[in-house]
Amino acid sequence: MRGGGLLVAGTTSDAGKSVVTAGICRWLVRQGLRVAPFKGQNMSLNSFVTRGGAEIGRAQAMQAQAARVEPSALMNPVLLKPGSDRSSQVVLMGRPVGELSARGYHGGRQQALLGTVLECLEELRATHDAVICEGAGSPAEINLRRNDIVNMGIARAARLPVVVVGDIDRGGVFAQFFGTTALLSREDQELVAGYLVNKFRGDVTLLEPGLDMLHGLTGRRTFGVLPYAHGLGIDEEDGLRVSLRGAVRESVVAPPVGEDVLRVAVCAVPLMSNFTDVDALAAEPGVVVRFVDRPEELVDADLVVVPGTRGTVRALAWLRERGLADALVRRAAEGRPVLGVCGGFQVLGERIEDDVESRAGEVEGLGLLPVRVRFAVEKTLARPSGEALGEPVEGYEIHHGVADVRGGEAFLDGCRVGAVWGTHWHGSLEGDGFRRAFLREVARAAGRRFVPAPDTSFGTLREEQLDRLGDLIEEHADTDALLKLIESGPPGGLPFVAPGAP
Repeated sequence: MRGGGLLVAGTTSDAGKSVVTAGICRWLVRQGLRVAPFKGQNMSLNSFVTRGGAEIGRAQAMQAQAARVEPSALMNPVLLKPGSDRSSQVVLMGRPVGELSARGYHGGRQQALLGTVLECLEELRATHDAVICEGAGSPAEINLRRNDIVNMGIARAARLPVVVVGDIDRGGVFAQFFGTTALLSREDQELVAGYLVNKFRGDVTLLEPGLDMLHGLTGRRTFGVLPYAHGLGIDEEDGLRVSLRGAVRESVVAPPVGEDVLRVAVCAVPLMSNFTDVDALAAEPGVVVRFVDRPEELVDADLVVVPGTRGTVRALAWLRERGLADALVRRAAEGRPVLGVCGGFQVLGERIEDDVESRAGEVEGLGLLPVRVRFAVEKTLARPSGEALGEPVEGYEIHHGVADVRGGEAFLDGCRVGAVWGTHWHGSLEGDGFRRAFLREVARAAGRRFVPAPDTSFGTLREEQLDRLGDLIEEHADTDALLKLIESGPPGGLPFVAPGAP
């Protein structure tokens, strides 16, 4: 097989498209096939830098890891990074090309990118046995269909079969499946092969009569019912979640190796980006991570993280409005640990000069680190490596702010003053040795008898999570039928479901 393909669409955002795409990629690669993920257009503040220096969505980087291939810009040719409710930075083939309003993008610019998207897809199909594409939102967003380049637009142009994923845990999944199909044009419906139920709890036999009725109404089968699985470790596209959700929100935190736990509070700043930086902390036994937006929630925290953000000046104003800025200043004065990453690092400095992102001009920072930041038009995209706390460190950089470090102790590309650390490097805590050394420093400064586990491997945990995704597909989906779709394309003779697109 060469050049097979499948589009994983969803009834809604967060229906589980990323999970299913990653799971199919891992299942296929375990069958000995060369697989690549693809998402023509992605809207996300969580991004990643490839080894070639291209910025793509973190979800596609995770899916590439599931497929055991190196991430590339081909896998996510268009990335939109929201800067407000109405505008986004457009990243094309891994490089920013400007800011556009939602009206300007959907009004014509989007359709102009369809050729680039299809060229990337075809290049991947020419070099892989299968390309598993992820849609965005819902394919039945009829107001956006004319210029669509990520759902039925590419499915029709590339003749891809489509499987629609629905989250049954939210309720209404049968109506979602039927309505999604019935709102598509006849030509689009011809590509929709069937459905995949996600996040089911209970006895699947109770669901089967509904699936039979759905088949009778639409002429389309259901390719599987995936059970609700706690703690699936995937990189979320957006929202206030972290990828190792089980360690953060859903499951009991593993007991500490030492006598104390370590409490980490992450400031939930506006336009928060790459909050996946705290995943590795959440994976450590005895480390409790939570997101906070009130100063009183910092009181019992042993470490406060100010994460990256697409709006540094806006985040700074938010911290001040909420009283969190004063709480951070008090922590620093008391010698209690604070870590700023990327935009969070910039916030901790003395001054920000921004005529690019917010166009606010010169703004006073929190003054916790001897750093002055000037925003440049050119975005820094890099994969740095170095050493800190006696351990090797690797990371990635995505920022417009250029830091002028004027003192303190060197820390990665930033600095440290007392118990306040700052760096532009994302992903540094994924290195096991460095993370343990950093947590020992935090525990010492916080007066906690916390001991990092000696054997936690974040890379191993991530691989285990990806294997769990592959297991979900292998054990609960009709893999023979999915493979036939990928190899042979959309099945013929699928009936039209009225009324179709208006």
